[in-house]
Amino acid sequence: MVLYKEKGEIALDVNPPIELYSVLKEKAPDVLRDYCGILIDGKVVDFLTPVPDGEYKLVRINSDEGLSVLWHTAAHILAQAVLRHFPHAKPTIGPAIDRGFYYDFYVDAPFTPEQLTLIEEEMEKIVREGYEITREEIGKAEALELFKDNKFKVELIKEIEGETVTVYKQGEFVDLCRGPHLINTKLVGNVKVLTSSGSYWRGDERREALQRIYGIAYPEKKQLKEYIRKFEEAKKYDHRVLGKQLDIFSIFKETGPGLVYWHPNGAIIRHEIEDFWIKEHIKRGYQLVYTPHIARSELWGISGHLEYYRENMYLFQLDEEDYVVKPMNCPGHILIYKTKVRSYRDLPIRYAELGTVYRYERSGVLHGLLRVRGFTQDDGHIFCTPEQLEKEILDVLDFAIFMIGVFGYKDFKIYLSVRDPLHKDKFAGSDEEWEQAEASLKKAIEKRGYNYEIEEGGAVFYGPKIDIKLLDAIGREWQGPTIQFDFNLPRRFNVEYVGEDGNRHMVYMIHRALLGSMERFIGGLIEFYKGYFPLWLAPVQVSVLTVTSDGDEWAEEVYKRLLSEGIRAKLDIRNEKIGKKIRESEVAKIPYMVIIGKKEVENKNLSIRKHKKGDIGKMEVPVFIDMLKEEIAKKEVPDSEVV
Repeated sequence: MVLYKEKGEIALDVNPPIELYSVLKEKAPDVLRDYCGILIDGKVVDFLTPVPDGEYKLVRINSDEGLSVLWHTAAHILAQAVLRHFPHAKPTIGPAIDRGFYYDFYVDAPFTPEQLTLIEEEMEKIVREGYEITREEIGKAEALELFKDNKFKVELIKEIEGETVTVYKQGEFVDLCRGPHLINTKLVGNVKVLTSSGSYWRGDERREALQRIYGIAYPEKKQLKEYIRKFEEAKKYDHRVLGKQLDIFSIFKETGPGLVYWHPNGAIIRHEIEDFWIKEHIKRGYQLVYTPHIARSELWGISGHLEYYRENMYLFQLDEEDYVVKPMNCPGHILIYKTKVRSYRDLPIRYAELGTVYRYERSGVLHGLLRVRGFTQDDGHIFCTPEQLEKEILDVLDFAIFMIGVFGYKDFKIYLSVRDPLHKDKFAGSDEEWEQAEASLKKAIEKRGYNYEIEEGGAVFYGPKIDIKLLDAIGREWQGPTIQFDFNLPRRFNVEYVGEDGNRHMVYMIHRALLGSMERFIGGLIEFYKGYFPLWLAPVQVSVLTVTSDGDEWAEEVYKRLLSEGIRAKLDIRNEKIGKKIRESEVAKIPYMVIIGKKEVENKNLSIRKHKKGDIGKMEVPVFIDMLKEEIAKKEVPDSEVV
């Protein structure tokens, strides 16, 4: 067996399959200090898991893959710490997430801040104690007996295929887990409990209410300090807080969770994004369509959504017929395509719609604008021939990267989401079709030279997809553009074209959303910009402020001129001190302020202030308007010192 690290390699004379920990402990103990496992088919396998003979790349603990293993281990340390102080708590699941980890517990009451501090101190103690971590494969009957007092673990054990399960142990703590893990709690380094919140078992509000504790850990103290600094900073810019402060949106208890009401400020932001979206699509040969919000359930039976997606759909009966509130736009686009016979000369056909859809999400997972039940998807569907497929996927990928770049997103990750090879029955289509579809998407990503990760089980039921996830200031991932290949719906709806040979052929279909949904995208933008929207998106672009009432007439004239030029302006001629008016404009994050005092009235000019920068000088009205229009046209993102 050969193990590769950054510099050099390690050759081991072993009799596989074998767990590497005992071998490395004797022959290469330095590896155990810096590495946490090996890569097999793109996934980390820890040193505690038996592996076959071969050549493997070692995974450094402080790498992205290694930190995920560290956070998974830290989640177990969290559960161990909770049980030491709250022995009646029932641990449920505790995964590593994008940045950090959490563990859900079934407890009598929410954890208090004082209790979270106690738990964190206990975690630090467990790390210092340096418990050796072990892995064991046991029979299901033994596992059910071991976890008989925890109904959540029992439920999970019963669902696991096969006759055995794996458990990991550290000190007195044992947990049902597939891994991977570090070999010792001491390697986790530095831990921090971040916050707690309510959740539901398996995200279902009809199931047991749980308490979720979030945490973070890093091997080096300076890494932890930097993360905590960013985390505390990010809390100030939660989109739910800024959304209320900036009067952007509301979700009302009277109308139900997950349903968004856009205030005038939010409606302007959304309108500007949608207007830009429409123009860019028309430039690229897309045709706009609109489809109804409801349709007979028969349509969703043909599409397969009733079979594969029913639990997420809203169904109702009208005139003794079953209807569905649309969860997807694709069947409607297919019906429009099928209104006439299409030739290969007509293809590709690209339809685009800002279509509002509704999906049932468990209330336990709803989260402001980021996870809702009703949302407007920037949807698009491309109908093409097999020969056109590669170019169309490449064009969509380029379009997606362009779109997020306009808004200032430079940090993102690309995932190729494929079906779960162990549960193929949950996905429509043959092995050959899936292999062809997955290969076509993979080829597009690689041709553009992007790095990507494969996410098994992340595909939709009708085909694989490319997911582009946007990274925020603390490294959390948010869903952005998605590109999905579909060989299923064309067959279900018999979507065809007449080929050059005069025969009918099945069309190839691509689903794509470039921003995801307006709700989620704008929620992410609020946090990304920290509420400081660039001029082209700002609900109010200029506030016109008077120093005294002597400036009212000139201020009103300037205000009307701005409006006539398409500039979103606000007039403030209240009998208030100018300092207060300026502060209020700053709090409202208005990009520009026009100050009108005695000299400005006399000279018929303007004194200009820029948000966060202060006075930038005096300008004539036409010069100021030209400057604004130029900045709006460039769609500049806020300066780095502002955000």
